[in-house]
Amino acid sequence: MTPTPPARFDHPRFIRLARPGGIEVTFMDWGATWLSCRVPVPGEAPREVLLAHPTPEDHATRGGYLGATVGRYANRIAESRLHRDGVTHALAAHPAGSRHQLHGGPDGFSHRRWQVTQQSDTVVTFSLDSPDGDQGFPGALHLDVVYTLTDAMSMAMEIRATVDAPCPVAPTQHAYFNLDAQPGSVLGHTLQLAASQYLPVDAELLPVDGPQPVAGTGFDFRTAHSIGNDYDHGWLLDAGQPAAVLTSSDGRLSMTLSTTMPALQVYTGGHLGGEPGRDSAPMVRNAGVAMEPGWLADSPNRAEWEQRTCWLEPMDVLIDHIRWCWTVSL
Repeated sequence: MTPTPPARFDHPRFIRLARPGGIEVTFMDWGATWLSCRVPVPGEAPREVLLAHPTPEDHATRGGYLGATVGRYANRIAESRLHRDGVTHALAAHPAGSRHQLHGGPDGFSHRRWQVTQQSDTVVTFSLDSPDGDQGFPGALHLDVVYTLTDAMSMAMEIRATVDAPCPVAPTQHAYFNLDAQPGSVLGHTLQLAASQYLPVDAELLPVDGPQPVAGTGFDFRTAHSIGNDYDHGWLLDAGQPAAVLTSSDGRLSMTLSTTMPALQVYTGGHLGGEPGRDSAPMVRNAGVAMEPGWLADSPNRAEWEQRTCWLEPMDVLIDHIRWCWTVSL
């Protein structure tokens, strides 16, 4: 049985951005959710490259975060605790039955109605205010997320945030991609990652150690090859180059992802099987791959790791970027 949508979920607002001859994207204000991305491919119909549920209500009630803007902190925080300078903050655990927190808690930013504060044919800005203590996080936060069609075949996301008390802030976009004309499993897609290190995790997907070299392991995607297996792991990105290149099974469509954030979580949708898809038919296992720029799992409590801190200080402004660019092979 599909859960009843929250009472505050009504009349979602939809925003369409497009450029002539280029990609066409659709968002809704609930969760600042990226619902659709249609990419023109010569000689065939435009390819819908995002997974989505059949109704907006499904996006509001189901747990896959399809296309949602997630936060305050995307990824997992161990034991739902923040530890810093001798102070511990207790966070709201999520999902139900877990001791840990995932993607900002049970009422994270993916489950909020955002304000549309700017809109044109090629740009939309979503804004959100989160009070002190929201899901256990310290400090009041203001967040703006700007999606821009930068050219016919590219879209950028700018994240801007401020806080009035020290807090880890790491929102991201949680779209699932499938670049095939006839979507099925993405394990036949080709993936390349600019990452020399990955994060080993335990059965609860929390760190067992710090980042380790990918060389000689099944986590080495420095040379492009088929995805092949289930993943829900974080990679620490090498600086100065695009984070990832994903290519469809038929080789016709590729997507390059670039980001200013230090890590990339890659999740191949192992729990998507049976979830209702865009056409209401059940999705297959591994129907899409989520590539989530951000920080490694439990980073707020791992100051010893060699990556930029995720803690935002009062009077500072967080500015981060993600860019997706599609290319077609004739």
